[in-house]
Amino acid sequence: MTSQQDKARLLHELHRAGEPLVLANAWDAVSARLVADAGARAVATASASVSWTLGSPDGGGADRDLVLAQTALVVRAVEQPVTADLESGYARTAAGVGETVTALLGTGAVGVNLEDEGRPLDEAAERIAAARAAADAAGVPLFVNARTDVFLHQLGEPEGRPDEAVRRLRAYVEAGADGVFAPGVADPQTIAALVRAVPAPLNVLAAPGSPSVPELAKLGVARVSLGPGLAKVAFAAVRRAAEEVYASGTYTALDGGLTYPELNGLFQG
Repeated sequence: MTSQQDKARLLHELHRAGEPLVLANAWDAVSARLVADAGARAVATASASVSWTLGSPDGGGADRDLVLAQTALVVRAVEQPVTADLESGYARTAAGVGETVTALLGTGAVGVNLEDEGRPLDEAAERIAAARAAADAAGVPLFVNARTDVFLHQLGEPEGRPDEAVRRLRAYVEAGADGVFAPGVADPQTIAALVRAVPAPLNVLAAPGSPSVPELAKLGVARVSLGPGLAKVAFAAVRRAAEEVYASGTYTALDGGLTYPELNGLFQG
């Protein structure tokens, strides 16, 4: 598979209700290659993981060009289709989101995740439409995954959140989104209701305590993401090992690490 268009079409095909595309989100070339070698059918970045790697806070703190450069490293590291989490598009306006998407396509990525950040619905939908238009103009069937933060950021009264999420996600599909994302939901009944109510593949964010992948498949979920979960585990291992050597002068936390030949071999041949 050599064509960006081919990879984009494959990414679309991998979103199937009841047979979820599982994304163990990466943040650099090493994590991307490890995820790919573990059996990933596609590779995704997580905005938080990438931002932390760049020395910036998640939530708009990262420099767009640095994020895109990091995305390009991920794309070059793997053969699988790559979809990038670009927060709300690193732009103030819908036109700016379109410019970001055009630049993203230049990295070779074939998917994008865009957040609404609780913006007014019309404004958020306009930004999705701009992303769609930019991809169409470039001739790449980019998979646009539109995220609502209603549940994650607990917007509005709890009893009204499911209906508000459905209202937003439907609007994003009408604006050109190919898939929808509702992080912050773990309740099976709510997940099943979203699957029924929104005419697009549903993405769920998974963490300890979430339904398993087989359970999510039975609910009709089409995509399961780990978000910054892998990065949190990796960085926790760094902290444990560093704290041990500075506190006691011992190295037991280094046991179980990948070997030099294993890591070096990821990029040889």
